[in-house]
Amino acid sequence: IMALDNVLALFMLPLFGAISDKHHSKWGRRTPFIVVGTLIAAVMLIALSFVDNAQLHHISDVAAIDDPAALETIYDREADETLLTPGGQKFVLSRQFTKEEFTQIRSQITVDGAAVTNPDYTNYVMPARQACAWDATAKSPVTLVFFIALLLVILVSMAVFRSPAVALMPDVTLKPLRSKANAVINLMGSAGGILVLVLGMVFATSAVRNSLMSYTGYFAVIAAIMLAALVVFMLTVRENEWAAEMQQQSVELGLEDKEEAATGERKLSVDEVKSLIFLLLSIVLWFFGYNAVTSKYSVYASNILHKDYNLTLIIAQAAAIISYLPVGFIASKVGRKKTILAGVVMLTAAFTTASFMSAESPTMLMNAMFAGIAWATINVNSFPMVVEMCSGGNVGKYTGFYYTASMAAQVATPMLSGLLMDRMGMHVLFPYAAVFTALAFVTMLFVRHGDSKPEAKRGLEALDEMED
Repeated sequence: IMALDNVLALFMLPLFGAISDKHHSKWGRRTPFIVVGTLIAAVMLIALSFVDNAQLHHISDVAAIDDPAALETIYDREADETLLTPGGQKFVLSRQFTKEEFTQIRSQITVDGAAVTNPDYTNYVMPARQACAWDATAKSPVTLVFFIALLLVILVSMAVFRSPAVALMPDVTLKPLRSKANAVINLMGSAGGILVLVLGMVFATSAVRNSLMSYTGYFAVIAAIMLAALVVFMLTVRENEWAAEMQQQSVELGLEDKEEAATGERKLSVDEVKSLIFLLLSIVLWFFGYNAVTSKYSVYASNILHKDYNLTLIIAQAAAIISYLPVGFIASKVGRKKTILAGVVMLTAAFTTASFMSAESPTMLMNAMFAGIAWATINVNSFPMVVEMCSGGNVGKYTGFYYTASMAAQVATPMLSGLLMDRMGMHVLFPYAAVFTALAFVTMLFVRHGDSKPEAKRGLEALDEMED
């Protein structure tokens, strides 16, 4: 289920990016996709919670947390040996408890005055309850079918607006300014992620007592935020007007010739095609390295470093957020390729150093090695390099290329790194990541196009002087 998003993105993002390139309306090329996709996603998100509520109703006899009657029902259903695993085997787990002992298990216990999750609840009650839920689903799979169907609608609707929304930035932004603009996109993405984390804390979605909560209220608030953002977008963004201004300024500054600006089409040269291929390959490689670490670090930190992974991830996120805008300005001065290469060197050095760290290593050193700044340096500039090579008529298609490369890596690397960690031990994680980021450095050396043109920078300076 969790992999569906990335798998669908491989096909959906370039598809809707290319479709939006060819779409023309009085509202613009991207706006209709943003509006329709957001509306469908917001409505279907709430509908998904209703289906989840229906499943909770089907298992209402065992769903109450810390309820002796529900625990007794779970125990009895397991004891009569009718519960099966998804593989068809009999489910047996709680026999080491008497019924009286099992019904007294609570989700939390007090240790040294602090409330912590009860391991007996995690190890015995939760799997038994899940077996009851699977049994209910196997007998009546209607809710599961509806859940999958609605989830697919949500994922497709989000793909409808994701590529067009990101493609809107290069549509209305001059090429030399796109690193700065992409820094703002990354900053807003991080703000959205933080907002969802705060909402999760408000609704206590991670609390054990809410492991079987209704998500209708939580999803309704998220949908309301999406719709509020859509209203702001509709009231403030004038796509056609801004795109026309950008095209006019691009011709004046020598970024595009008149024919290219008029037709919106531009054929890449052989060298540009090679640069695009090597750039997309670089994106795949550094995502292979970085995403492997982010997806596996919680397990690695717990088992190898014996440290709290939350603090490290928070510091990395904060460092990236602080770096986004400065990195965009640096790239506008020294060039995107040099900035990315510097970020790849920092990332490789960080992962190489982390490979030698152990539980005895200082915690702050590990936090520093997680390299939020390095990732921001790479991430802010890679997408602008991709769309630098295209014309205004196929920005959406090239946006899809970028997301296909990044999503392909994010689908594959958790499985590959997990397989190697199973076969060779968890210590392979950081050397694995360092190898892929080092390879990305090599492939980036072959990228010859995608940086801002020097003459465009001079033109922008002249434009600034004229405005002054």
